[in-house]
Amino acid sequence: MSDSPRHIPCAHCGALNRVPSARLGDDPVCGRCGQPLLAGTPVELSDADFDPLVGRIELPVLVDFWATWCGPCRSMAPAFAQAAAQLKGQAVLAKVDTDANPKLAARFGIRSIPTLVRLDGGRETARQAGALPLGAIVSMVR
Repeated sequence: MSDSPRHIPCAHCGALNRVPSARLGDDPVCGRCGQPLLAGTPVELSDADFDPLVGRIELPVLVDFWATWCGPCRSMAPAFAQAAAQLKGQAVLAKVDTDANPKLAARFGIRSIPTLVRLDGGRETARQAGALPLGAIVSMVR
């Protein structure tokens, strides 16, 4: 990874922050609101805040499209959280509740859940339907 700064939008306030690549794993915080930028936990996204974050971030984003009633979604959640911690500073792992955010589910053509979608520069580069173990989740990013 080069020393050039990466643009990381804050999931809390939307501010765009420049973070040196070498410092991505050092718990950077937002210059505006002071919240963690890359906390190593999944970020909950909605129809309203999806594009401002995903469209501007210069890291891969792995989105878990899920629903609260879905058993496989709930069983994969701990592995997804572990992957977020393991990939801290390298990628952002996000969760989108398809029941609460039907526009995003329709936009991405989600037909079954859980479905993981990898985005690079806001564009889909990989997709996998079904619950995955930790290793497979991490592999989708690396």
